[in-house]
Formats: sequence, C-alpha cells, structure tokens
Amino acid sequence: MMPRAELLKDIVADLRMAASFVTILPVASSKPAGDGAIARATWALSVAGLLVGLAGAFVYMVAIRVGLTPNLAALLALATTALITGALHEDGLADTADGLGGGRTRERKLEIMRDSRIGTYGVCALILSFGLRWSALGAIANPWAVMLALCAAHTAARAGVPAFMSLVPPARPDGLSASAGAPPGRSVAIAFAVGTLVLALTLGPGKALAGLIVLSLAGLLLARLAIRQIGGQTGDILGAFEQTSEILILLVAASFQSGR
Repeated sequence: MMPRAELLKDIVADLRMAASFVTILPVASSKPAGDGAIARATWALSVAGLLVGLAGAFVYMVAIRVGLTPNLAALLALATTALITGALHEDGLADTADGLGGGRTRERKLEIMRDSRIGTYGVCALILSFGLRWSALGAIANPWAVMLALCAAHTAARAGVPAFMSLVPPARPDGLSASAGAPPGRSVAIAFAVGTLVLALTLGPGKALAGLIVLSLAGLLLARLAIRQIGGQTGDILGAFEQTSEILILLVAASFQSGR
C-alpha cells in the first residue's frame, strides 16, 4: 500500500498536470510527462474544470454587484473562462468543425484540423458555442444559480474526457491525444464520480441525471462521427467534446431554471 505522503504527492502532481493542460496557469507538474503519467492524471481534469467554473462565477458575481446586466456579466464570465484556458477547447471545436465539415477524405480532414487557420465552419461553431452559453447564462441570471451552473458545466464537461479517450482510439499515431495514451480504468472512474457528484450537488439529482443522459448521447454521437470520418479521436475532437458538453449542461440548467 502506498504511504500517505507519497499518495498525497501523486495527487498534487496529477492536479498540477491537469491544470497545466487545460489552463494557462503556471502550475506545471514536476512529475515526468512520459510513461502514462498524463493518462493517469486525467482524473484531475474535472477538478481543474471546477476551478475554471469558479473563476467565471466570481467574475459574474462581481459584474452583477457593480450594476452590470446579467447579459453583460455572462459575457465577462465567458471571456474569463476562455482567457484562463487559453481558449484551448474553443480552438479544438473550431478545428473539428473545419476538418469534419470541410474535408472530403480522412487525410484531408486531419490536415485541415492541424492547420492553425480558421475556416467558415470553425467560425460558425464558435459563434454557436459562445451564443448558446451566453444565452443560457443570461437566462439563468441569478448569481448563485449561475455559479452552480458554471461549476457543473466546467466540471462535468471535463469529467467525461477520460472515458472518451479510453473508448475511442487515437486517429493518428502522433499528436497530443496519442502521446497521452488511454487513461486507466481508475482514472476514468474517479473522473466520472467527481463529475456526477458535482452535478448532483449543483443542479440536484433530477437535473444531474438529465445532464448525464444528454452528455452520454452527445459523446456517443461525436465518437461515432469521429471514428467514421477520421478513424478516432484527436486533441481537437476532445476539445469539441468538452465544448459540446459544457453547452449542454448550461442549457439543461437554463431550461430547468426558466421552468420554475
């Protein structure tokens, strides 16, 4: 059995590694990135997502406190989360939309996804992403409810990434996704548990169940699409998965909110 001090050290290292991958914060782990360390640390992506959601919620609350409207506050909250993450997931969404929408062959789709330039499909995907999230937060409006929704969305959206990586093979032998490897079952289970717990605590059991259902369906559809068109997943596909999941959770939160 691993000593408690060693276990704590590994947990902190995993948290730092996960945060360094999904944020621009200078918290890189001292643990070597090779030997499956990245895959094992994927359980901590959900925790890093929770921190991103809290940052966006804090900005939203401050904006409301100084007298801004919910719509303006929502825009500032989204800008904050994009800034903290370096728009990593938005970039993946745009590249995925350009590649899957614009390429005719598997090779051309992968080539487009590696191109740093953004095309029409990518622009449309980003407009939809920001528009839907902004509208959802504006509809929720209440600062406390927005905080809970942002925490739920950013945590759950990243909690599903390890499972997606484990179930969908890499589309190519190189790249970030392939080099990271498949997360072990323990990391997948911990991430799922954290995401489910946060969903239940922030949105309630019924809403959490609805969120899990729509996330599962969206993940299966994206997985099938990625496998059929490019043979598997890439870092950009994972970014698209996160963005889709984030949008869906916020829409679930907004729909239940407006229905009260």
